[in-house]
Amino acid sequence: MGAKMAEISKEAGIYPQESLAKTGTSDHSILIGVPKEAELQEKRVVLTPEAVALLVNNNQRVMVESGAGKPSKFSDKAYSDAGAKVVYSTKEALEAAVVLKVEPPTEEEIGYMKPGSCLISALQLGKQNADYIHALNRKKITAVSFEHLEDKVGGMPVVRAMSEIAGSSVMLIAAEYLSSAKKGGKGLILGGITGVPPTNVVIIGAGTVAEYAARTGLGLGASIKIFDNHLYKLRRIKQLLGQQVYTSTIDNYTLGEALKKADVVIGALRGEKGRAKVVVSEEMVAEMMPGSVVIDVSIDQGGCIETSRMTTHNDPVYSMYDIIHYCVPNIASRVSGTASMSLSNIFTPILLQMADLGGAEEMIFNYKWFMKGVYTYRGSLTNAHLARKFQMTHKELQLLLAARY
Repeated sequence: MGAKMAEISKEAGIYPQESLAKTGTSDHSILIGVPKEAELQEKRVVLTPEAVALLVNNNQRVMVESGAGKPSKFSDKAYSDAGAKVVYSTKEALEAAVVLKVEPPTEEEIGYMKPGSCLISALQLGKQNADYIHALNRKKITAVSFEHLEDKVGGMPVVRAMSEIAGSSVMLIAAEYLSSAKKGGKGLILGGITGVPPTNVVIIGAGTVAEYAARTGLGLGASIKIFDNHLYKLRRIKQLLGQQVYTSTIDNYTLGEALKKADVVIGALRGEKGRAKVVVSEEMVAEMMPGSVVIDVSIDQGGCIETSRMTTHNDPVYSMYDIIHYCVPNIASRVSGTASMSLSNIFTPILLQMADLGGAEEMIFNYKWFMKGVYTYRGSLTNAHLARKFQMTHKELQLLLAARY
Protein backbone atom coordinates (compact mmCIF):
# COMPACT_ATOMS: atom_id res chain seq x y z
CA MET A 1 0.00 0.00 0.00
CA GLY A 2 2.84 2.42 0.90
CA ALA A 3 4.51 2.05 -2.50
CA LYS A 4 1.22 2.52 -4.30
CA MET A 5 0.49 5.67 -2.27
CA ALA A 6 3.92 7.07 -3.06
CA GLU A 7 3.50 6.55 -6.79
CA ILE A 8 0.06 8.15 -6.89
CA SER A 9 1.16 11.07 -4.74
CA LYS A 10 4.10 11.70 -7.05
CA GLU A 11 1.62 12.06 -9.89
CA ALA A 12 -0.39 14.47 -7.76
CA GLY A 13 2.71 16.55 -7.10
CA ILE A 14 3.41 16.87 -10.80
CA TYR A 15 -0.21 17.51 -11.77
CA PRO A 16 -1.74 19.75 -9.08
CA GLN A 17 -5.19 19.57 -10.68
CA GLU A 18 -5.35 15.90 -9.64
CA SER A 19 -4.01 16.50 -6.15
CA LEU A 20 -7.31 16.01 -4.34
CA ALA A 21 -7.64 12.39 -5.41
CA LYS A 22 -7.46 10.06 -2.43
CA THR A 23 -4.62 7.57 -2.35
CA GLY A 24 -6.33 5.49 0.29
CA THR A 25 -6.96 6.87 3.79
CA SER A 26 -4.20 5.94 6.21
CA ASP A 27 -5.02 4.44 9.61
CA HIS A 28 -2.36 6.72 11.11
CA SER A 29 -2.57 10.48 11.41
CA ILE A 30 0.61 12.52 11.77
CA LEU A 31 0.72 16.16 12.81
CA ILE A 32 3.03 17.99 10.37
CA GLY A 33 4.34 21.47 11.13
CA VAL A 34 5.61 24.01 8.58
CA PRO A 35 7.07 27.05 10.40
CA LYS A 36 7.98 30.33 8.74
CA GLU A 37 11.66 30.54 7.89
CA ALA A 38 13.60 32.72 10.34
CA GLU A 39 16.41 33.39 7.88
CA LEU A 40 15.46 36.49 5.89
CA GLN A 41 17.32 35.25 2.80
CA GLU A 42 15.31 32.02 2.68
CA LYS A 43 12.14 32.30 0.60
CA ARG A 44 11.37 28.61 -0.05
CA VAL A 45 8.70 26.55 1.71
CA VAL A 46 8.67 22.74 1.81
CA LEU A 47 4.95 22.14 1.18
CA THR A 48 2.74 23.92 -1.35
CA PRO A 49 -1.04 24.29 -0.78
CA GLU A 50 -1.65 21.51 -3.35
CA ALA A 51 0.56 19.16 -1.33
CA VAL A 52 -1.24 20.11 1.87
CA ALA A 53 -4.59 19.30 0.23
CA LEU A 54 -3.33 15.85 -0.71
CA LEU A 55 -2.01 15.17 2.80
CA VAL A 56 -5.19 16.39 4.51
CA ASN A 57 -7.30 14.35 2.11
CA ASN A 58 -5.37 11.32 3.31
CA ASN A 59 -6.12 11.82 7.00
CA GLN A 60 -3.00 13.86 7.89
CA ARG A 61 -3.01 17.09 9.90
CA VAL A 62 -0.90 20.04 8.77
CA MET A 63 -0.09 23.24 10.66
CA VAL A 64 1.37 26.11 8.63
CA GLU A 65 2.64 29.25 10.32
CA SER A 66 1.08 32.41 8.95
CA GLY A 67 3.29 33.90 6.25
CA ALA A 68 5.36 30.74 5.68
CA GLY A 69 4.40 30.60 2.00
CA LYS A 70 4.23 34.34 1.32
CA PRO A 71 7.78 34.71 -0.18
CA SER A 72 6.87 31.95 -2.68
CA LYS A 73 3.50 33.60 -3.42
CA PHE A 74 1.42 31.03 -1.50
CA SER A 75 -1.13 32.81 0.69
CA ASP A 76 -2.44 31.80 4.12
CA LYS A 77 -5.89 31.54 2.53
CA ALA A 78 -4.58 29.02 -0.02
CA TYR A 79 -3.24 26.84 2.81
CA SER A 80 -6.43 27.24 4.84
CA ASP A 81 -8.57 26.32 1.84
CA ALA A 82 -6.37 23.25 1.34
CA GLY A 83 -7.21 22.09 4.86
CA ALA A 84 -4.21 23.27 6.85
CA LYS A 85 -4.52 24.89 10.24
CA VAL A 86 -2.89 28.31 9.96
CA VAL A 87 -1.15 29.15 13.25
CA TYR A 88 0.24 32.49 14.29
CA SER A 89 3.36 31.56 16.24
CA THR A 90 6.54 29.71 15.33
CA LYS A 91 6.35 27.88 18.66
CA GLU A 92 3.02 26.26 17.76
CA ALA A 93 4.20 25.18 14.30
CA LEU A 94 7.32 23.62 15.83
CA GLU A 95 5.31 21.52 18.30
CA ALA A 96 4.28 19.06 15.58
CA ALA A 97 5.41 15.43 15.48
CA VAL A 98 7.14 16.07 12.13
CA VAL A 99 8.63 19.50 11.43
CA LEU A 100 9.48 20.50 7.85
CA LYS A 101 11.89 23.40 7.28
CA VAL A 102 14.32 24.51 4.61
CA GLU A 103 16.91 26.20 6.81
CA PRO A 104 18.06 24.23 9.88
CA PRO A 105 16.34 25.48 13.05
CA THR A 106 18.03 27.86 15.45
CA GLU A 107 18.74 26.69 19.00
CA GLU A 108 15.76 28.75 20.14
CA GLU A 109 13.53 26.98 17.62
CA ILE A 110 14.86 23.59 18.71
CA GLY A 111 13.82 24.55 22.25
CA TYR A 112 10.20 24.82 21.07
CA MET A 113 10.17 21.36 19.53
CA LYS A 114 8.64 18.43 21.38
CA PRO A 115 10.99 15.72 22.73
CA GLY A 116 11.17 12.76 20.37
CA SER A 117 9.83 14.63 17.35
CA CYS A 118 11.24 14.41 13.81
CA LEU A 119 12.96 17.28 12.02
CA ILE A 120 13.37 17.26 8.23
CA SER A 121 15.47 20.18 6.99
CA ALA A 122 18.74 21.16 5.37
CA LEU A 123 21.82 20.64 7.54
CA GLN A 124 24.09 23.26 5.92
CA LEU A 125 27.25 21.82 7.39
CA GLY A 126 29.36 24.90 6.70
CA LYS A 127 27.22 26.95 9.11
CA GLN A 128 26.89 24.39 11.93
CA ASN A 129 28.74 23.70 15.16
CA ALA A 130 28.66 21.16 17.96
CA ASP A 131 26.12 23.20 19.98
CA TYR A 132 23.52 22.57 17.26
CA ILE A 133 23.95 18.79 17.55
CA HIS A 134 23.87 18.95 21.37
CA ALA A 135 20.62 20.96 21.24
CA LEU A 136 18.98 18.30 19.03
CA ASN A 137 20.23 15.48 21.24
CA ARG A 138 18.98 17.11 24.44
CA LYS A 139 15.47 17.00 22.95
CA LYS A 140 16.06 13.46 21.59
CA ILE A 141 15.05 14.71 18.15
CA THR A 142 15.38 12.49 15.09
CA ALA A 143 16.90 14.80 12.49
CA VAL A 144 16.94 14.07 8.74
CA SER A 145 19.04 16.24 6.42
CA PHE A 146 18.18 17.19 2.85
CA GLU A 147 21.82 16.75 1.85
CA HIS A 148 22.07 13.09 2.91
CA LEU A 149 18.58 11.88 2.08
CA GLU A 150 18.55 9.26 -0.66
CA ASP A 151 15.81 7.79 -2.82
CA LYS A 152 15.02 4.19 -3.66
CA VAL A 153 17.67 3.98 -6.38
CA GLY A 154 20.50 5.59 -4.40
CA GLY A 155 20.13 9.10 -5.81
CA MET A 156 19.95 12.25 -3.71
CA PRO A 157 16.62 13.80 -4.71
CA VAL A 158 16.83 17.15 -2.88
CA VAL A 159 20.47 17.75 -3.83
CA ARG A 160 19.67 16.83 -7.42
CA ALA A 161 16.61 19.09 -7.63
CA MET A 162 18.30 22.12 -6.06
CA SER A 163 21.40 21.51 -8.19
CA GLU A 164 19.27 21.56 -11.35
CA ILE A 165 17.83 24.91 -10.28
CA ALA A 166 21.24 26.31 -9.29
CA GLY A 167 22.82 25.15 -12.55
CA SER A 168 20.09 26.74 -14.63
CA SER A 169 20.32 29.97 -12.59
CA VAL A 170 24.09 30.54 -12.50
CA MET A 171 24.38 31.41 -16.18
CA LEU A 172 21.61 33.98 -15.87
CA ILE A 173 23.42 35.45 -12.84
CA ALA A 174 26.71 35.48 -14.78
CA ALA A 175 25.03 37.23 -17.72
CA GLU A 176 23.74 39.91 -15.36
CA TYR A 177 27.16 40.67 -13.86
CA LEU A 178 29.02 40.51 -17.19
CA SER A 179 26.84 43.29 -18.56
CA SER A 180 27.54 47.01 -18.28
CA ALA A 181 24.42 47.35 -16.14
CA LYS A 182 26.45 46.21 -13.14
CA LYS A 183 29.42 48.14 -11.80
CA GLY A 184 32.65 46.48 -12.87
CA GLY A 185 31.05 44.31 -15.55
CA LYS A 186 32.87 43.75 -18.83
CA GLY A 187 29.91 44.85 -20.90
CA LEU A 188 29.69 41.46 -22.62
CA ILE A 189 26.73 39.37 -23.64
CA LEU A 190 26.91 35.82 -22.29
CA GLY A 191 27.15 33.72 -25.43
CA GLY A 192 27.99 35.26 -28.75
CA ILE A 193 26.65 36.89 -31.89
CA THR A 194 27.72 36.71 -35.52
CA GLY A 195 31.24 38.00 -36.03
CA VAL A 196 32.03 38.32 -32.31
CA PRO A 197 33.92 35.59 -30.41
CA PRO A 198 31.78 33.81 -27.80
CA THR A 199 32.34 34.35 -24.09
CA ASN A 200 34.49 31.72 -22.38
CA VAL A 201 32.98 29.79 -19.48
CA VAL A 202 34.98 27.45 -17.23
CA ILE A 203 32.98 25.01 -15.10
CA ILE A 204 34.81 23.20 -12.31
CA GLY A 205 32.98 19.98 -11.50
CA ALA A 206 30.98 17.68 -13.74
CA GLY A 207 27.89 16.97 -11.65
CA THR A 208 24.29 18.13 -11.89
CA VAL A 209 25.06 21.85 -11.44
CA ALA A 210 27.66 21.62 -14.21
CA GLU A 211 25.26 19.76 -16.51
CA TYR A 212 22.51 22.35 -16.26
CA ALA A 213 24.92 25.29 -16.33
CA ALA A 214 26.53 23.89 -19.47
CA ARG A 215 23.14 23.33 -21.13
CA THR A 216 22.18 26.94 -20.48
CA GLY A 217 25.58 28.29 -21.59
CA LEU A 218 25.61 26.24 -24.78
CA GLY A 219 22.08 27.36 -25.56
CA LEU A 220 23.23 30.97 -25.32
CA GLY A 221 26.24 30.28 -27.54
CA ALA A 222 29.04 30.37 -24.95
CA SER A 223 32.27 28.38 -25.25
CA ILE A 224 32.29 25.82 -22.39
CA LYS A 225 35.22 24.06 -20.70
CA ILE A 226 34.51 21.50 -17.97
CA PHE A 227 37.07 20.28 -15.42
CA ASP A 228 36.74 17.34 -13.03
CA ASN A 229 39.07 14.68 -11.64
CA HIS A 230 36.58 11.85 -12.21
CA LEU A 231 36.79 10.60 -15.80
CA TYR A 232 33.46 8.79 -15.55
CA LYS A 233 31.76 12.11 -14.69
CA LEU A 234 33.38 13.82 -17.67
CA ARG A 235 32.27 11.00 -19.99
CA ARG A 236 28.76 11.12 -18.56
CA ILE A 237 28.34 14.89 -18.92
CA LYS A 238 29.50 14.76 -22.56
CA GLN A 239 26.95 12.04 -23.21
CA LEU A 240 24.18 13.96 -21.41
CA LEU A 241 24.96 17.19 -23.25
CA GLY A 242 25.14 15.38 -26.59
CA GLN A 243 27.99 17.62 -27.72
CA GLN A 244 31.76 17.41 -27.90
CA VAL A 245 32.46 20.02 -25.22
CA TYR A 246 36.01 20.56 -23.94
CA THR A 247 36.70 18.42 -20.86
CA SER A 248 39.83 17.98 -18.78
CA THR A 249 41.03 16.54 -15.51
CA ILE A 250 42.11 19.13 -12.98
CA ASP A 251 45.77 20.07 -12.97
CA ASN A 252 47.17 23.45 -11.98
CA TYR A 253 48.70 24.33 -15.34
CA THR A 254 45.79 23.40 -17.63
CA LEU A 255 43.19 24.88 -15.29
CA GLY A 256 45.28 28.01 -14.73
CA GLU A 257 45.62 28.64 -18.48
CA ALA A 258 41.86 28.21 -18.97
CA LEU A 259 41.13 30.63 -16.12
CA LYS A 260 43.32 33.33 -17.68
CA LYS A 261 41.03 33.40 -20.72
CA ALA A 262 37.74 32.86 -18.84
CA ASP A 263 34.98 35.44 -18.70
CA VAL A 264 32.94 33.31 -16.27
CA VAL A 265 34.10 30.65 -13.77
CA ILE A 266 31.54 28.36 -12.11
CA GLY A 267 32.76 26.47 -9.03
CA ALA A 268 30.55 23.38 -8.86
CA LEU A 269 32.62 20.77 -7.03
CA ARG A 270 30.68 18.83 -4.42
CA GLY A 271 32.59 17.62 -1.39
CA GLU A 272 32.58 13.84 -1.05
CA LYS A 273 33.44 13.96 2.64
CA GLY A 274 31.48 17.03 3.60
CA ARG A 275 33.77 19.87 2.53
CA ALA A 276 34.51 20.93 -1.04
CA LYS A 277 38.17 20.75 -2.09
CA VAL A 278 39.83 24.07 -2.97
CA VAL A 279 41.22 23.72 -6.51
CA VAL A 280 41.49 27.37 -7.60
CA SER A 281 44.20 29.22 -5.69
CA GLU A 282 44.30 32.94 -4.94
CA GLU A 283 47.19 33.26 -7.40
CA MET A 284 45.04 31.77 -10.19
CA VAL A 285 42.26 34.26 -9.47
CA ALA A 286 44.74 37.16 -9.46
CA GLU A 287 45.83 36.23 -13.02
CA MET A 288 42.28 36.27 -14.43
CA MET A 289 41.06 39.09 -16.69
CA PRO A 290 39.63 42.10 -14.78
CA GLY A 291 35.83 42.17 -14.78
CA SER A 292 35.47 38.40 -15.04
CA VAL A 293 32.81 36.72 -12.91
CA VAL A 294 33.35 33.91 -10.39
CA ILE A 295 30.30 32.06 -9.04
CA ASP A 296 31.14 29.51 -6.33
CA VAL A 297 28.10 27.26 -6.06
CA SER A 298 29.88 24.98 -3.56
CA ILE A 299 30.24 27.82 -1.03
CA ASP A 300 27.77 26.07 1.30
CA GLN A 301 30.45 23.38 1.69
CA GLY A 302 33.26 25.85 2.13
CA GLY A 303 33.84 26.68 -1.54
CA CYS A 304 36.28 25.34 -4.14
CA ILE A 305 37.86 28.73 -4.92
CA GLU A 306 40.33 30.12 -2.38
CA THR A 307 39.08 33.72 -2.65
CA SER A 308 35.43 32.79 -2.04
CA ARG A 309 33.57 33.93 1.05
CA MET A 310 29.87 33.52 1.75
CA THR A 311 27.56 36.35 0.62
CA THR A 312 23.80 36.99 0.75
CA HIS A 313 21.01 37.80 -1.70
CA ASN A 314 20.92 41.36 -0.35
CA ASP A 315 24.67 41.82 -0.82
CA PRO A 316 25.59 39.06 -3.29
CA VAL A 317 28.93 40.16 -4.77
CA TYR A 318 32.31 41.58 -3.86
CA SER A 319 35.43 42.31 -5.88
CA MET A 320 38.89 40.85 -5.32
CA TYR A 321 41.73 41.40 -7.81
CA ASP A 322 39.09 43.13 -9.97
CA ILE A 323 37.23 39.81 -10.24
CA ILE A 324 33.51 39.84 -9.37
CA HIS A 325 32.71 37.09 -6.84
CA TYR A 326 29.15 35.79 -6.35
CA CYS A 327 29.02 33.34 -3.41
CA VAL A 328 25.39 33.05 -2.25
CA PRO A 329 24.79 29.58 -0.75
CA ASN A 330 21.04 29.25 -1.42
CA ILE A 331 20.84 30.20 -5.10
CA ALA A 332 17.61 28.21 -5.49
CA SER A 333 15.88 30.71 -3.20
CA ARG A 334 16.07 33.25 -6.07
CA VAL A 335 13.31 31.23 -7.74
CA SER A 336 11.48 30.19 -4.60
CA GLY A 337 8.24 29.23 -6.34
CA THR A 338 9.92 26.67 -8.57
CA ALA A 339 12.12 25.42 -5.73
CA SER A 340 9.15 25.07 -3.35
CA MET A 341 7.16 23.02 -5.89
CA SER A 342 10.20 20.80 -6.43
CA LEU A 343 10.67 20.22 -2.67
CA SER A 344 6.97 19.56 -2.27
CA ASN A 345 7.02 16.91 -5.01
CA ILE A 346 9.83 15.13 -3.15
CA PHE A 347 8.46 15.23 0.39
CA THR A 348 4.73 14.70 -0.13
CA PRO A 349 5.07 11.01 -1.10
CA ILE A 350 7.62 10.51 1.71
CA LEU A 351 5.15 11.91 4.26
CA LEU A 352 2.38 9.67 2.91
CA GLN A 353 4.64 6.63 3.24
CA MET A 354 5.57 7.73 6.75
CA ALA A 355 1.89 8.00 7.69
CA ASP A 356 1.12 4.61 6.15
CA LEU A 357 3.82 3.01 8.32
CA GLY A 358 2.89 4.91 11.48
CA GLY A 359 5.65 7.49 11.95
CA ALA A 360 9.25 8.51 11.38
CA GLU A 361 10.79 5.67 13.36
CA GLU A 362 9.01 3.04 11.31
CA MET A 363 10.12 4.86 8.17
CA ILE A 364 13.76 4.65 9.27
CA PHE A 365 13.43 0.98 10.20
CA ASN A 366 11.75 -0.01 6.92
CA TYR A 367 13.62 2.08 4.34
CA LYS A 368 17.41 2.24 4.17
CA TRP A 369 17.23 5.07 1.64
CA PHE A 370 15.45 7.21 4.24
CA MET A 371 17.80 6.06 6.98
CA LYS A 372 20.74 7.56 5.04
CA GLY A 373 19.41 11.06 5.80
CA VAL A 374 19.31 10.59 9.59
CA TYR A 375 22.11 12.28 11.53
CA THR A 376 20.70 12.38 15.08
CA TYR A 377 18.43 9.75 16.60
CA ARG A 378 16.90 9.80 20.09
CA GLY A 379 19.76 11.64 21.76
CA SER A 380 22.66 10.21 19.75
CA LEU A 381 24.71 11.55 16.86
CA THR A 382 24.66 8.89 14.13
CA ASN A 383 26.75 10.49 11.37
CA ALA A 384 30.46 9.60 11.45
CA HIS A 385 31.58 12.62 9.42
CA LEU A 386 29.80 15.05 11.74
CA ALA A 387 31.36 13.30 14.71
CA ARG A 388 34.85 13.81 13.27
CA LYS A 389 34.14 17.43 12.34
CA PHE A 390 32.82 18.39 15.77
CA GLN A 391 35.05 15.98 17.75
CA MET A 392 32.05 14.15 19.18
CA THR A 393 31.26 10.49 19.67
CA HIS A 394 28.67 8.82 17.46
CA LYS A 395 26.68 5.61 17.45
CA GLU A 396 25.79 3.52 14.42
CA LEU A 397 22.12 3.98 13.64
CA GLN A 398 21.60 0.36 12.64
CA LEU A 399 22.89 -0.78 16.03
CA LEU A 400 20.57 1.65 17.82
CA LEU A 401 17.63 0.36 15.76
CA ALA A 402 18.59 -3.27 16.42
CA ALA A 403 18.67 -2.60 20.17
CA ARG A 404 15.32 -0.85 20.04
CA TYR A 405 13.51 -3.47 17.96
